[in-house]
Amino acid sequence: MTGQTHVTLELDDIQRGVLSPRPTPYAATYILFRIDDRAHGRELMRRVSAVVTSAADSMSPLGEAWVSVAVTYHGLKALGVPRESLETFPWEFRQGMVARAKVLGDTGESAPENWEAPLGTSEVHVVLTALAPDSARLEAAIDRARPAYRGLPGVAAIWRQDCYALPGETEPFGYRDGISHPAVEGSGIAGSNKLEAPLKAGEFVLGYRDEMGGVQALGPEVLGRNGTFVAFRKLHQRVAVFRRYLRDNSSGPEDEELLAAKIMGRWRSGAPLALSPQHDDPDLGADRGRNNSFIYEQDDPVGFTTPCGSHIRRANPRDAAVAGAPRLHRMIRRGTAYGPLLPDGVLEDDGADRGLMFTFVGAHLGRQFEFVQSQWMNDGVFFGAGDARDPIVGSNDGPGDFTIPRRPVRRRLPSLPQFVVVRGGEYCFMPGLRALRWLGDLEG
Repeated sequence: MTGQTHVTLELDDIQRGVLSPRPTPYAATYILFRIDDRAHGRELMRRVSAVVTSAADSMSPLGEAWVSVAVTYHGLKALGVPRESLETFPWEFRQGMVARAKVLGDTGESAPENWEAPLGTSEVHVVLTALAPDSARLEAAIDRARPAYRGLPGVAAIWRQDCYALPGETEPFGYRDGISHPAVEGSGIAGSNKLEAPLKAGEFVLGYRDEMGGVQALGPEVLGRNGTFVAFRKLHQRVAVFRRYLRDNSSGPEDEELLAAKIMGRWRSGAPLALSPQHDDPDLGADRGRNNSFIYEQDDPVGFTTPCGSHIRRANPRDAAVAGAPRLHRMIRRGTAYGPLLPDGVLEDDGADRGLMFTFVGAHLGRQFEFVQSQWMNDGVFFGAGDARDPIVGSNDGPGDFTIPRRPVRRRLPSLPQFVVVRGGEYCFMPGLRALRWLGDLEG
């Protein structure tokens, strides 16, 4: 690992969506495009380069609202990016998420053949994302972006997903969401964990040194520098199934909430077990200055407070002693909820589609997103738990279980159902603003 050094990021060339946490509350929209005409696709790149907000703009013209643009491997080919340049991209990106399905655990109901069209197909070329604190400002941001793709018959909008904050800033299972965000050197944006040292910029932005001292780059330099990679996932959540499982495996309402906390690693208010192990603390859960400032190794090395197999500890083991250096696998994660809220107390599925649009941002698809998904979410070897999977998002299409360390006898929850089903996704490249213009100026 390299020591801490001063890094100056070219914030005016980095898309704001790379480094800025989403607004709270939020409204969001994801629009997918297919490029049928190369010239029109390039014109789209030129136009969106003037619409995308840079990380240097702490406040965009619409306040805490911004638009981001990413391109798939098929999209880069549709734009006519030269082969010698395409071959400099990571092979996971070139293969695409569908080809990586087995590695990611996208099997059974989550297998690509069951995905929502056109997700995961060669027709997905460009992903436009808009985020804002409310629906009015979201529509204003979309209105500002709309001229970029209108009047281009060779560019077709083929899919849209609208998202919005649920009451209490929760996700569909009822947990407060959007809590954890790492500090990135040179970004000027504070992380949510005061005990975590800022990560090297190269973990999240191409062209800068990463935690291993290397620099991830593409060719030509103008295309790769200040860009990053993004994994989009549409995750359907079986809220009624989750609620019934909690009820059926608990002795009463209090035990049900404790069980929910042990599975997640946080009480549903957002209060972490690490700081409030015996009872919920809603004030702590709502306090963004305290609700993510904790580590594990000194106070809870074996998981008696926060189980090693709980969702948040798997996703980010922090300083815990595990197989794999946590800082090399750190990701920026963002989730935005879609679909109607299942009313409190309802234990039967109403047939509505609800869940999260999940976004991972990082410079290393292989050792960040794919490593965490395959080794930490869908396996338990890294902390000595065999093939046990994540209780929330693991590929529990078989008889999985979840163990809660406890004295004198541990508590074991058998037969975890599949709570989350992948409905689709794609690997994308999010270029810097100069790279967007370079894509627009391609010839041939």
